[in-house]
Order: sequence, then C-alpha cells, then structure tokens
Amino acid sequence: MKRENCGQLSGKDVGRKVCLAGWVHRVRDLGKLTFVDLRDGSGLVQLLFRGLPDARKLSCEDVIRVEGTVVLREAPNPDLPTGEVEVKVDRLEVLAQAKSPPFAVDEDPPKAGEETRLRFRYLDLRRPRMQRNLRLRHRTTMAIREYLDREGFIEVETPLLTRSTPEGARDFLVPSRLEPGKFYALPQSPQLFKQILMISGVERYFQIARCFRDEDLRADRQPEFTQLDLEMAFLEDPEELFELIEGLLSHVFQETIGVELSRPFPRLTYEEAVFRYGSDKPDLRFGLELVDITEAFAGTEFRVFREVMEAGGRAFALRVPGRAGASRKELEELEVVAKAHGAKGLLWLARGESGPRGPLARYLPRQEPLWEATGAQVGDLLLFVAGEPVSAAQALGQVRLELGRRLSLIPEGVWCPAWVVGFPLLEWSEEEGRWTAVHHPFTSPRSEDLPKLMAPDFPQERLGELRANAYDLVLNGVELGGGSIRIHRRKVQQRMLEVLGIGPQEAEARFGFFLRALEYGAPPHGGIALGLDRLVMMLAGESTLREVIAFPKTASGTCPLTGAPAEVDEDQLRQLHLKVEG
Repeated sequence: MKRENCGQLSGKDVGRKVCLAGWVHRVRDLGKLTFVDLRDGSGLVQLLFRGLPDARKLSCEDVIRVEGTVVLREAPNPDLPTGEVEVKVDRLEVLAQAKSPPFAVDEDPPKAGEETRLRFRYLDLRRPRMQRNLRLRHRTTMAIREYLDREGFIEVETPLLTRSTPEGARDFLVPSRLEPGKFYALPQSPQLFKQILMISGVERYFQIARCFRDEDLRADRQPEFTQLDLEMAFLEDPEELFELIEGLLSHVFQETIGVELSRPFPRLTYEEAVFRYGSDKPDLRFGLELVDITEAFAGTEFRVFREVMEAGGRAFALRVPGRAGASRKELEELEVVAKAHGAKGLLWLARGESGPRGPLARYLPRQEPLWEATGAQVGDLLLFVAGEPVSAAQALGQVRLELGRRLSLIPEGVWCPAWVVGFPLLEWSEEEGRWTAVHHPFTSPRSEDLPKLMAPDFPQERLGELRANAYDLVLNGVELGGGSIRIHRRKVQQRMLEVLGIGPQEAEARFGFFLRALEYGAPPHGGIALGLDRLVMMLAGESTLREVIAFPKTASGTCPLTGAPAEVDEDQLRQLHLKVEG
C-alpha cells in the first residue's frame, strides 16, 4: 500500500484502509488496548492497537509503519486536526528503534539547554515549532523567488571562493593547495560580483546568497548567514527600488503569515531617525519621541549642560506620560541603561502639581520653555541625556526602548516598516586614524555631494558632511537590510578608495579586476541586501536566528552537532603548506 500522511486524515476517511509511517510520539498502554500517537511531517494521528503485543514494546521516537482502518474515536480530541478519527491497526512493522531521547520533542519551550539542543539538533528539529519554522523559511524563499521572477529578475549564483576585499568585517580564509601561500576568502557578500553582473548586461539580478563574516556573534548574527541579494541596472532614483521592495515584502507577508502591510512605507532621514527615536533603525510601533531641548536650556547655570553645549553638544529629553511618581530604583535602573550605551548620566525632572521636582528643578527659573518644547503635562516625567549629538540621542533611544518594554507600550502583531535615507557617506575612525565608509566603499555619494568628493581641495576635515545615496529598510526596530546606488565610473571609484586611504597600488592589487570592468561601459546601478534569517526570525516570532536556521552555530561560533571547528591531521596541513604554531 502507498504511504499516506498522518495529519491529513479526517472523518471522510472512515472505513478506509491506510498505510502510515512515522515516529512514535507518545505511548499509552492500557493493558488490552494500546494507544500510540504517530507523528510525521504532516501532523499527528492516534493509532489503536488491540491484540498486537509488540505495540506495548514501542518507545518514543521509534520509527514504525502500520496498516489499518480509519475509524471514529470514541472520545474525539477537538484540539487535534485529526482528533475525530483514529486508525485501528492490523499490521505493525518497526523500521528503527530509538534510544531514549535526552529531551522530549513535544516540549515547548524545551527544558533542555541550547548546547544540548544543538548537539542533538536532529531531535530538536523534530519539534513541531522547529518544523513550522523550517516550513516558514521555505515559504518565504519561495515567495521571494515567485515575486522577483514575475518582476523580470533572474537568479545567478556567485562564487563562494573568491579573493579577500575589505568590507567591514574579518574574512574567513581558505588556503589554496595549488597556489602555496595564497588564500581564497569566503564572501562577506556578493557585492562586487553583482556589480559586475550589471556591467555584464544582466540588468535584474537576485540571489538567495550565503555570506560569511568572522565577527563577534549575538542573537541576530551568525558567522554564516543568508541574505536576499538584489541589483538593478539603470537605477538612479532609489524610489524605483523602494516600490519594488515594498511590493516584495508585502507579498512575502501575505503568503507566509497572511498580513497585509500598509504602503508606501514611511521615509525618514538619518537625522530624523536618530534625533527623534534615538536609533538609525527606529521602532515606530510606539511613541515616546526624543525632543531636542538644547535651546530650552540656553544660558543654563547647570554645569553639565553648559559644558556640553559649549563643546557643540546637544541635550535631549524623553517625556514619559504619567510617570512623575517613578521610584528611585526605576530611575537608577534606567540610568544604568543610558550609561551602558555611552551616556555619562541620565537626569530627570518630574512635573508635579506644585511645580518641578528633581535634580534639575533649581536650574529652571522659567519652566515654560521646557514644558512647551516637550509637551510635558502635570504628572509627567522627563528624562535627559546631554553630550555629542548622535551619541546622546542613541543613549536616550535605548532608554526609550527599555521603557517601551517595561511599560508594555509595544503592541503585538503590529508591523511598522520604514526606509531610512540620507546616511553619511564617511565616518572618522579614531582607532584607524582615517575615514571609513559608513556602508561600503562602492556606495555613491548623493549627486549634490559628488563634486565635493572629487574636488582635490575639499577640506579633509569636512568629508563627514558628505551624504551617501544609501538607504536601510527597518522593521519594528530591526535592520532588515541596506543598499545604495553604486559608483559606476572608475574615476569616482578610485577617488573614493583614495579618500579611504587605499592608494593606487593597493587599489590595483585588491580591486584591479573590478576597476577594469568599470572601464567597459558600466550602467548606473544599485540594489539592496535583506537578511533572510532576520526576516524569517521576525515572521516566526522568534528572538534568535538560531531558531530559524537548521544547523546554526553557538554564540562562540562552534557547532555542537559536528564539533566544528576541529583540528585537522598533519598530512592535510602539509598539503596546504601550513603549520600550526602555539
């Protein structure tokens, strides 16, 4: 008989002979009767054994095949899709016996620690939640491919063994056996290859691309990850790409979780995002916007604010409605959050019935400008951070997020995507003593800033004023991805590398192949890369990428399942002309 799916049986199958196979999920031995829940990829169904003594020997996770007749259950289970029927078994075959598992696969959340779950990942992936996540990831990639195919994009694979180019993180290096002393690098992204595809006339490219970065890990970062990589030729106005991606994301949400996103997505400048929400990836699901109150404290006698403002800094306030009675402990905990993100301190002021209360009260001979600037009402709490503008705003932004969580201000089931535009092109690295690219070295400046970049006499100290033709897509406080309009002329690209401290010889050595390609008719082009793992994590409602990747690494970059990374034998090292020291 042909095997059928456990989870698809229903009342209309009563009286029919069926063949099922799967894992034993649960065994209930009642003496003359034995009930077994059988699980396969489609779901669960109850089996009824009468007069089959071998059924009493079954254990959880044994793999079996049965033949029997579908009958109505005497006690239906309304919580189970197949709960109105069971299969009365005539024949049982044990295909494989299982050792007692280290944790139950029906536990959610599992009691086992993450190390154990990853060591026995083949058991962990049997859990219904993990099966759901894998299927959700599959539906997401299928929806992406369907949409982009309809829009005229073609999927092109790019190499995993390439050369090392600086892209902001450390490369994973692969030694070459055939070229002793030389190395491949695993790609941090397909950046240069997708630009070369534009030069090659592909015009509309995408790839579900595997990428590798040797950097410190966290809940939303893995050493190997997957992104949707996309590039369009003759793209000069980002709005064309915004419209495409908004349609793509809306299609994915509709196809996977049945949610319709409101379009068009809001556009925020980098300055708006940072100075209103304290983040370049703002969570727009709730209010508590930051307010620049520098003017309200102009001429203040308060030494901390006066010194900050004299040094060119700014002061920001966060109004928390109805929290004037916040305890000292709460305020101290919020100050810890602010300090952990670079603030020197967190000041507060409560507007009470009889006037302001708090450390700043005596420095406010006139409160009206502050109340007017912040909209503070009686009963409200104001929190302040002052300092270098971006750093101060970001520290207070973290306090905003903490309050959003503590005060349950962040609604469930609400999706607020937005575009952030107008990023700086360059930022100064004190550690390296040079200008570095905010996005990457191939990002074009905005057209009005291009003459400044190209002018040899433009003051070096003012390079931070230049704006990039770049954009990020954020969703509920998470950066889903970013992209830009690219540099498509060799002269501009060489100047950009020069500003980054990469001289002609180093540029030729590292990027010669790409610079030559730009000499053969490169169209204007641009694109974006979206983190597929992050997107699926959010769709699934998970808090870490490890819940939506089949075989992830731990926070220390190891794989408990395989034991990677691991030592290799001396013969392998000899063939690669390598020697391990230390």
